[in-house]
Amino acid sequence: MRAVEIAKAGGPDVLQICDRPMPEAGHGSVVIKVAYAGVNRPDALQRAGSYAPPPTASDLPGLEAAGEIVAIGDGVTDWTVGDQVCALLPGGGYAEYVATPAAHCLPVPDGMNLKEAACLPETYFTVFSNVFQRGGLKAGERFLVHGGSSGIGTTAIQLAKLFGARVFTTAGSHEKCAACLGLGAERAINYRDEDFVEVMAAEGGADLILDMVGGEYLPRNVKTLANDGRLVQIAFLQGPKIELNFAQLMMRRLTITGSTLRPQSDLAKARIADALREQVWPLLNAGRLGPVMDSEFDLADAADAHVRMESSGHIGKIVLKVGSD
Repeated sequence: MRAVEIAKAGGPDVLQICDRPMPEAGHGSVVIKVAYAGVNRPDALQRAGSYAPPPTASDLPGLEAAGEIVAIGDGVTDWTVGDQVCALLPGGGYAEYVATPAAHCLPVPDGMNLKEAACLPETYFTVFSNVFQRGGLKAGERFLVHGGSSGIGTTAIQLAKLFGARVFTTAGSHEKCAACLGLGAERAINYRDEDFVEVMAAEGGADLILDMVGGEYLPRNVKTLANDGRLVQIAFLQGPKIELNFAQLMMRRLTITGSTLRPQSDLAKARIADALREQVWPLLNAGRLGPVMDSEFDLADAADAHVRMESSGHIGKIVLKVGSD
């Protein structure tokens, strides 16, 4: 099969087309003929050599895809050959075929094509588990998500709004802020013109913050939280180390937590999939939310897709076209 491999750690140009053996469906797993694969920040981190795949995972990048099941392993009862699915992957999505645990597959939502469905798993698993399960967001709370125009941000805005929260976000341009407002954000803060700490203070502070920036944002986020507020950290685009006065956490009863998705156990990811199927997929089937699409690249042009993502000019999701829709 055709695939895109990381020839060596480095920039986008190290992504190269190659031939690889087709994966096999092990116990509890399925093989998917990939139509589209999502492009995500962890792919770029892996390419750069700073996010190694788990020992049992494929070395090929790609953490989400959509397509047709073509093989089923022993013990799989929920899917049959020919089913169209989108799936969270342990790796290997930048290829014509990929294997993944059957429990990490979800049906393509009603009325949605495979291109759109490929944008769901990595983002929805991440947002739902961190915002609602770990962060405990409740209706009526003030929720701030940084990077609102990203795949994570556009998903978080929509889900939080549908679940009854007051949604605030940051973004880096007027165009991006307008897109966030269109998705349901109550206030979109252009961080180049305004201080999100001051804006949120005028609103009473944030009950929950979802952040992927890190660095200097960490102490500013702590200052932004309301009493008893929670900060959930899911990435560190500006670095993971900073000096922080923890007395604020004690005096104001704050919580700082976070997670990464890929290293979690297959069982943990299956439980997230079950929760999504019950609580979020009905909303997708009803057309009440969906992915915001930015751009599409051919599999052979994966390097260009990474350039687009790392430029931070995109709004929403970037996909690779691998097979036929």
